Amino acid sequence: MHLRPGPFTAFALLLAGCGANPTPPVTTEPARPPAPPARPEAAATRVNPLLSRSPLPFQMPPFDRITDADFEPAFEAGMTEQLDEVRKLAGDPAAPSFENTVVALEKTGRTLARVANVFFNLTASNTNPTLDDIDLKMAPRLSAHSDAIYLDPALFARVDAVYSKRGELKLDPESMQLLERYHSHFVRAGAKLPSDQKERLKVINQALSTLATRFRQTVLKATKDSAVVVDSEAELAGLSPEQIGAAKEAAKERKLDGKWVITLQNTTIQPPLEQLDNRELRKRIFEASSARGRGGDADTTSIIEETIKLRSEKAKLLGYDTYAAYVLAEETAKTPAAVAKILRQLAPAALAKARIEAAAIQSEIASVARAEQKQSFNLEPWDWAYYAARVQKARFNVDPAEVKKYFELERVLKDGVFYAAHQLYGLSFTERRDLPVYHPDVRVFDVHDADDQIIGLFVMDYFKRDNKGGGAWMSTFVDQSGLLDEKPIVINNLNIPKPPEGQPTLLTFDEVTTAFHEFGHALHGLLSSCKYPLLSGTNVPRDFVEFPSQFNEMWVREPAVLANFAKDRETGAAMPKALLDKVLAADDFGRGYSTLEYLEAALLDQAWHQIPDGKIPRAAGVVDFERAALAKEGVTYAPVPPRYHSTYFSHIFTGGYASGYYAYIWSEVLARDAGAWFHAHGGLSRQAGEEFRAKILSRGRTEEPDVLFQKFYGRAPDIGPLLEYRGLGPVKR
Repeated sequence: MHLRPGPFTAFALLLAGCGANPTPPVTTEPARPPAPPARPEAAATRVNPLLSRSPLPFQMPPFDRITDADFEPAFEAGMTEQLDEVRKLAGDPAAPSFENTVVALEKTGRTLARVANVFFNLTASNTNPTLDDIDLKMAPRLSAHSDAIYLDPALFARVDAVYSKRGELKLDPESMQLLERYHSHFVRAGAKLPSDQKERLKVINQALSTLATRFRQTVLKATKDSAVVVDSEAELAGLSPEQIGAAKEAAKERKLDGKWVITLQNTTIQPPLEQLDNRELRKRIFEASSARGRGGDADTTSIIEETIKLRSEKAKLLGYDTYAAYVLAEETAKTPAAVAKILRQLAPAALAKARIEAAAIQSEIASVARAEQKQSFNLEPWDWAYYAARVQKARFNVDPAEVKKYFELERVLKDGVFYAAHQLYGLSFTERRDLPVYHPDVRVFDVHDADDQIIGLFVMDYFKRDNKGGGAWMSTFVDQSGLLDEKPIVINNLNIPKPPEGQPTLLTFDEVTTAFHEFGHALHGLLSSCKYPLLSGTNVPRDFVEFPSQFNEMWVREPAVLANFAKDRETGAAMPKALLDKVLAADDFGRGYSTLEYLEAALLDQAWHQIPDGKIPRAAGVVDFERAALAKEGVTYAPVPPRYHSTYFSHIFTGGYASGYYAYIWSEVLARDAGAWFHAHGGLSRQAGEEFRAKILSRGRTEEPDVLFQKFYGRAPDIGPLLEYRGLGPVKR
């Protein structure tokens, strides 16, 4: 669950190289046939649709006209256009001013931003070999393009001249922030380096961009290739009929008739492990998941080695001891020491809680063995979810299958996710079927504000595909900007297994939470009200961007919201309060596990990016390095593996979270504080929602995040609500 770093603006792209009605009026327009594919046009007459603004509402990409062959020439044209714009700007004989330099920079690269937004959303959500080839080819080209701008001495001289007299300019706060951000971007990109070091930095940047693309593509291949083939339906005992049907469909897609296929998600632990009775199959799935990226033609270890070497060299060129120090200087945390403090503050309590949970699970394993007159066994990672569910059922009488029937996707979306947004911010949603989309599973909604004005489009792509990246994320096709008079088009991607035709899509409680989480990101983009695109929406530090999304998770547990969507899919009866209470109590069991697996990954990220000179492991030593790093932090615990092993840790090797995976826990401190604030100020109410919207969601990075939060919350963040939420208060040992 993350924000995919995307080409939010042309310059953000370069740096990345990511009192209301009881229910919201969610309506659907009458079904219309999908837009027909574009007719072939003669090469001499066909106009590349990416080279001009889309005529569709809010500049929705014309997917019915775009072909794969359009992207490469459009990228080239976009880069040429922006370089021409920038060179003209750099050579302007007029004295540098805020308007003719900084604002002018904001207006450059519109074609490139448009092309990149479409392309990188497709390579994340619906890629193919042609797009992958273009991605690999364009990665170093885009990096070189970025360097041609940020390392241009004449251009930097103009930016620096404006920055040096900033105290005299009498800029409004948002404009001052824009100036400061641009100056920082240039300096961090190497604008002050001598020419020989600039040349070396260009080589490093191009290599890193290629490595990131290769990592993403290799992990996607590894995840697809590691899917587990099952020969007998009997082996799938424990799964629901819908899940078995989905496994059958997955096998058919691979032309494996008579088989069943368990596809993998990007995390180490796979969802079916909670339900599968067959221990050997659980082990096969776990081992297939854990081994991704190790050996074969989908090996990522050499990519990791080269990436870490080059990141370390880049940091030192720019004057930082480690890559983590370089990255964190721009985050809210500021330093590796600050990150280490919060992670190490939580780790002992998380480990202690996980051990308590493990003891209960081990007891359940022994109890089952006695009842079935079988030999007991020690708890292994592939056993945890299965027996934890049994503990939850025994303690709280919760049956996962019984719970899922109350979480039907359409109801969760309209009566849950959208309902909460309506109650808080006055938003309503109208589905439209007149706009072309890139895949039949994709849906589009007009987003109406309380005054019925449409403020943007929400796009959702919720189902898993083999050509889709793992996990869940938010991105944009268009960013909000007052300067450019553009309204946002925001997309949420999830990876829910698609049931067979005619079967309902039933969600786990975790999947429901994920939908709310990603929609929190969407709200951050949709409700943005900023002038400059560089500062709008989710263009904020990683350790702040997860704050609105994690905050939005709280409404899953809010009684008024749950009562509105948690209903039996067949009868419409509300989930009984007794069952709801059990679900919430059961969800609390396992927070030790979930916190520990996350902290292991966050600490692993920091370890990779704080390696001293001469200590970077070779490809063959990646696994040993990971094991040693976790042991050094004292978080090694065999039944609880890291949420991601290094070889498929896409967040940090291709997803823009390098040295920043800690951001989820840092942001969660803010999110749980915000939750406490809401409960003290009316809870699910428009008054409270509008204050949060005005002070957080609409502001982007028009001020620094710590300033925005303190203005909203009234004081510095407090870790107490987070500890309470995760059950990590003082632990008796």
